[in-house]
Amino acid sequence: MMPRRANDTLKPIKPDERRRNARFPFSASIEAVELKSGTRVKGRTSDLGLGGCYVDTMSPFPVSDVLSVTITKDNETFQAKAKVVYSLVGMGMGLAFIAADPEQVKIFQRWMLELNGQKAAEPSAVAAENSQVNAPVEGHGSEPQYVLSELIIALMRKGVLDKADGNAMLRKLNP
Repeated sequence: MMPRRANDTLKPIKPDERRRNARFPFSASIEAVELKSGTRVKGRTSDLGLGGCYVDTMSPFPVSDVLSVTITKDNETFQAKAKVVYSLVGMGMGLAFIAADPEQVKIFQRWMLELNGQKAAEPSAVAAENSQVNAPVEGHGSEPQYVLSELIIALMRKGVLDKADGNAMLRKLNP
C-alpha cells in the first residue's frame, strides 16, 4: 500500500453524486399512492433514470414509504412500485423503482432508449428485443439480480460490453 501524501484529501460525496445511474430530464405527470394509507399525491417528474425519478410536489411522502406510482407521458403510462429515498418538504421527493410488471418494464425501457438518444423502435420491437430485461417483480427476482441487470445494461450502453454478450448475460440472469 502506498503511503498517503500530505496534499491528498478525501472529498465527501455530495448527495446528488450518489446516484448509480444517469438521469435524464423528463417532464411528465405522476400520481403516487402510499400503499398503507392510500394517500394520493400528484406532481411532475423532472428527471428519470434506470433506478428511479425525482418528483416535484409540494407534499412529498416521508423517506422509506412504499408507493404505487403512475407516470403519464404523451397518453402513455408506466406503473411501478417505488420507495421514497429522499424527501424535501415543500419541494419534492426522490423515488427508487423497486418492482414493475414485465409489460410496464417494456414501456420504461423504450422511454429510456429515447432519453438516451437512441431511436426507439415500435413498442413491440423493443419488447421482443429486450424481453429478458426485467425489474424485479414482487415475488420474483431480487435486488442484487436487479442491480446486476442495471450494471449489464449500463456497460452495454457505454460500449464496454457488446450487445450480444450483454443480452446473453441478461437471459441467464433473468430466465
